[in-house]
Amino acid sequence: MVINSELLEQRKKISDRRPKFKRQESWRYKRLATNWRKPDGIDNKMRKQYSGVPPLVKIGYGGPKLARGLHPSGFVDNLVYNVNDLSLLDKNKDAARIAHTVGNKKRLEIVEKAKSLGIKLLNGTKGKTKTETSSEIKSPDKKEQKV
Repeated sequence: MVINSELLEQRKKISDRRPKFKRQESWRYKRLATNWRKPDGIDNKMRKQYSGVPPLVKIGYGGPKLARGLHPSGFVDNLVYNVNDLSLLDKNKDAARIAHTVGNKKRLEIVEKAKSLGIKLLNGTKGKTKTETSSEIKSPDKKEQKV
């Protein structure tokens, strides 16, 4: 189920027109990664924005303000640390992401509470369920060997 589909379409349309920003001379040297770094040399052609050189990152290339921070599913991404944080969310527009510092015990509680409230969890399958952990504790019966 995708919500805010018109906002996501708008964001995608603008993203398609946005150039792929490259680090200066990354195409020339293997040791330079293509990820963006702002050019800062005194005679730098890219910094001075001469024609024929790749474009600089500027504020005008940003996406729609309403679409910022949206998960690809269209929900607003919210970080959750405990069960009480779930009560602050709206199930129709918010989705929860369990913080990586949360342990398995509290994670299971958050997953169960989110299911009961109908809140979408973006990373809820990481923890083991109570039935899985209890079945691992039980040792399987060993077959007797015939001598």
